[in-house]
Amino acid sequence: MNVTRYILQLTVLVFFIGYINMVSADNLSLDKNNECVILLHGLARSSSSMEDMGEALSLAGYRVINVDYPSRKHDIKTLAETYIPQALTECRLFQANKVHFVTHSLGGILVRYYLSNNTIGELGRVVMLSPPNQGSEVVDELKNWPGFYKLNGPAGQQLGTDENSIPLKLGKVEFELGIITGSKSINLILSMLIPGDDDGKVSIERAKVEGMSDFLVVPHSHPFIMSCEDVIQQTRHFLQHGQFKR
Repeated sequence: MNVTRYILQLTVLVFFIGYINMVSADNLSLDKNNECVILLHGLARSSSSMEDMGEALSLAGYRVINVDYPSRKHDIKTLAETYIPQALTECRLFQANKVHFVTHSLGGILVRYYLSNNTIGELGRVVMLSPPNQGSEVVDELKNWPGFYKLNGPAGQQLGTDENSIPLKLGKVEFELGIITGSKSINLILSMLIPGDDDGKVSIERAKVEGMSDFLVVPHSHPFIMSCEDVIQQTRHFLQHGQFKR
């Protein structure tokens, strides 16, 4: 009886040692391929809007920096040059060999602005969700309305399609970029201001930018696209393979 119990205990011990070694090996693999993803939320949103995306990417093995920046307080230049370097510093503390970006709306314009003036040596891939890469007609129509500036701040004023548009001044992209945008609107009033199909804030055509690597349209709206499971899966696929899964 004692011999049987001893054999059973020994078997359990061997099993746990093997399991621990397996987990350690996986961790070493992740450390060896240490990649960081910086998340940048959209205008008038917060980092909580990117939590589902961040959790999924963490489970996939990435170091995730979910930036919470005051999108309504500053212009695009100040936001890009203040908060992206801070996030890069955090990634470099982990000695990341690649730094990716996943952005929503305004966040994509911040990345374009920063990369038009700076180089990131360890830059990996970028996924933009519903970016106003060619500006938005909604801003053109509403920027002078009472309350618009208070709700959207200086950066919001710069996202139109006129001569003051920052996105239109940035030119083509020179990095691996995948764009996912929506074709479903939950704000029909705003959609009336936008020519063509749109997500309630940005038209499908104005989400595009010269130099992008891949482009995908999904049946989701602007405010919620970053939390949709299919979008999260496609984002992860692009970060891994440089293209969306079809």
